This record gives sequence, C-alpha cells and structure tokens, in this order.
Amino acid sequence: MTHPRDTTAFEGGEGADAAFSEALDRGRLHHAWLLTGPEGVGKATFAYRAARRLLGGRLNDPEDPVTRQVAAQSHPDLLVLEREPGKRNIPVDEARRLPEFFSMAPASSPYRVAIIDAADDLNANSANAVLKTLEEPPERGVLFLISHAPGGLLPTIRSRCRRLAFPAWSRERAAAFVSERTGLSDADAERLAAIAHGAPGKALSLAAEGALDLDTRARDLLRALPGDDPGLLALSESFRGQEGARRFEILFERLADQVRQMATQSAMSGELAGLDRWSAAWERLIALPREVEAVNLDRADAFWTTIGELRAAARA
Repeated sequence: MTHPRDTTAFEGGEGADAAFSEALDRGRLHHAWLLTGPEGVGKATFAYRAARRLLGGRLNDPEDPVTRQVAAQSHPDLLVLEREPGKRNIPVDEARRLPEFFSMAPASSPYRVAIIDAADDLNANSANAVLKTLEEPPERGVLFLISHAPGGLLPTIRSRCRRLAFPAWSRERAAAFVSERTGLSDADAERLAAIAHGAPGKALSLAAEGALDLDTRARDLLRALPGDDPGLLALSESFRGQEGARRFEILFERLADQVRQMATQSAMSGELAGLDRWSAAWERLIALPREVEAVNLDRADAFWTTIGELRAAARA
C-alpha cells in the first residue's frame, strides 16, 4: 500500500482541507493541529499534503521538487516522528528533537513542519516533551499531531491544538474506493468496508493483509464451537514472525467483532443464557493481543488458550 508521504491524491477530508486553507489564506494559521478520526480515513495523507503546501510545494504534482523531497524523506524543513516497527512507543529521545528542530529558521521554505504519526504512540515522557514545544509555539513552525483515539492524549496537549475531524466514510463510498483500487468484487469490497468500519485506507491495508480470509476463518471457527476445527493447528502455526503478528491481530479483531455481533443478536432476541460468558470472551479477545505484545507471550499458546475459553463459553 502507498505510504501517505508518497501520494498526492486526497479524498474524504474536504471539510478539514477547507478549514486549514481558510486559516492559511487569512493569516490565522495555528501552530499545532490535532487531526482526529478512525485509523485509515486520510489523516496522515492530509498531514503530508498540508506539509507540502507549507513547504512551498505544488499540490497534486508528483514531479514537484518539494513533493519529491518529502517522498524521499530528505526535506530539511520537515521532521516526522513515528513509532519504529517492533517498538511499542515513540521514545522520548525522538520527541526531544522537536525543540531543536523548531529553534532553527527554515532552510528553504516558508515554514518548518513536523508530523507526529501517531500521537497515540507517545509514552508519558515523550508526550511531556511534545507538550513543552506546544507551550512555546515556534515562529514559522507548524506541528501536525495525528490521533486515532484523542481521548487518550494529555488534556494539555489537546487544549493547545486546533482540532480537525476526519469522519469515517459511508460503507458504500468506502467499498467503491476499495473496488476501484483493488479490482475486488463488489461483495468483497463491501465486506472490507464493513470490517474497516468505513475507513478506506484501513480497508485497503486489510485487503493486502488477507483480512477477508481471516474473517472467513473466524466465522468458521465460531460456527464449529464447541467442536474441533481441523484447520486450527495450521492457523496457530501461521502466527510466527512480523507478518504472523499482524495475522494474529486481525484474526482476534475478527473474532471479537463476530462474538460481539452474536451476543448482541442473542440479547435482542431475548436469549440471555451464557451472555455473560460471551461478554467475558469478547473482552478477552480485545485485550489479549495487547498483552501478547506487551510481555512477548507466545502467540500460538495465547491462541490455544483463547480457543479453550471460546469452547467453554459455547458449552454454557
């Protein structure tokens, strides 16, 4: 999937784009912008688009020198802070680069620009380091903070930023977006749009990560309960390595979503037997991937433990 820094196309955030453009054109540009909304709705794409504009680039031109520098991660007036693969947070040493970066005058542009993708990945120390920059707004400096869950950020960070909201798309629009870019059938594109809850970028990522197959595996696994599924051993062995870690996360997301749907349908139809056990199973499915990552548990062992808990809930 194309990284947001490499794309000049932009859809779905027209309201945010208009608000930013108005502030820039009227000379009322805020020093910090908090871009909020579900993951995969275009927040990072907008941040890079706005950065190219502030750096003097031409929008929608892949051959523009600024656009090419940004794509090559070589523009002297752009700093990007993001969590490294395999890391849990953006470390404080990275966040401490902001004051030095903003203390210097722009090298070749009207502004210096920093992007934090995502602010949700800041730990307590790095968040406080970012806060110091927000408390002393840099001259000719603009900071974009991307957040999928702004409620988890420090209130003092939120209060010092102007917020731009990026809502989820309609399922129909997201499905059309996916279908156009992947060649998937309308039915599969609609499934992905539903799985991604209307976030087009997330739907594209899920398509590339095999989410449709994992969604089917999750459904088949639950339907077989409390009995055995002959494909479980092969599934558990597919969780090795970095790619396996992502398969593990997606499978648990799909199991959690389908268990939630099952429990909701049972409650609405008045079938309350075992509802508490399914609710507990749902909470476990949500929490376990984070626990596995936090303490480096064996994913296969965690998977088999979860299968046992789901079987117990089905027998209730």
